[in-house]
Order: sequence, then structure tokens, then C-alpha cells
Amino acid sequence: MDRSAYDRYLASFNARDYHAVLDFYGEEFEICFAGHALRTRSEVLDFYRFLHGYLRETITVQRFVSREDFVALEAVVRIEGVRDLTASTLESAGLGKMFPLRAGQVIEIPQFIHYHLAGGKIVKALCAVFEPPPAAGHAAVRIDGEEH
Repeated sequence: MDRSAYDRYLASFNARDYHAVLDFYGEEFEICFAGHALRTRSEVLDFYRFLHGYLRETITVQRFVSREDFVALEAVVRIEGVRDLTASTLESAGLGKMFPLRAGQVIEIPQFIHYHLAGGKIVKALCAVFEPPPAAGHAAVRIDGEEH
């Protein structure tokens, strides 16, 4: 997957076109993040319809490397609460490892995202939050404009 193909994928994600996003995935796949895994198209659709009912999520790529079977990138994931997402709501949805978010609250999270490819399709997506030490001089997680 080259950068132009990835940019099409990301544009679909940022536009909430979940079916177009899933066109980039193989028949069998796994998406791993925040202690959760999604393995079916219906799980992906249900997860993002739920989550994006409470927040606006935008991914901005900062660094991108690809080859035929692998894509690696550093990105900033910007999350803005549009409705209060409480701990009890997350827990009842089976997403208790995720953090609650108030309406109007904004979080910017540096992430590493790795994609494994087979036949030009994504078969595994691994998302990891980057938490630099305070002295590193890199942006940490930003919540409502303040670094944490």
C-alpha cells in the first residue's frame, strides 16, 4: 500500500465511510487497540457507529513508511467529545478499558499504527499509544490543550 492508497483509506475513515474503510481489509483480519480486538466487519461497524455517536475522531499522519506487506506510521489521533461518554456507558458496551470523555473535551494522542498486508489488503492493524518521557521534548497526550 503506497501513500496515495493510504490517504484514500484515511479519507474514508475521517469521513466515517465505514464500508469504504472495510474495502481495504482482507476477508479475515484483526484490529487491535486499547486492549480490544475487532475481527469481523459487523464488529467494526458496530464499534465505530457506537463510538462515533459520542465523539469525533480524526487521524493525522506525521510519518509514513510502507512496503508491499507492511505499513507503519506515526500519527496524532484527535478525539473530541460530542456527547458525554461515561465509564458506565463504556462498560455496558464491553469497552471498559477505554476512557470516558465529556462533551467538548478534546484529546490528542500520539500513536504508532502498524498494518500487516496480504494481497494488498490489511489483515492486521496494531495501534499503540506513544507516551514519551517528559524530558524527551516530544508532545505528550494533550487534553483540552494541556500536555499530560
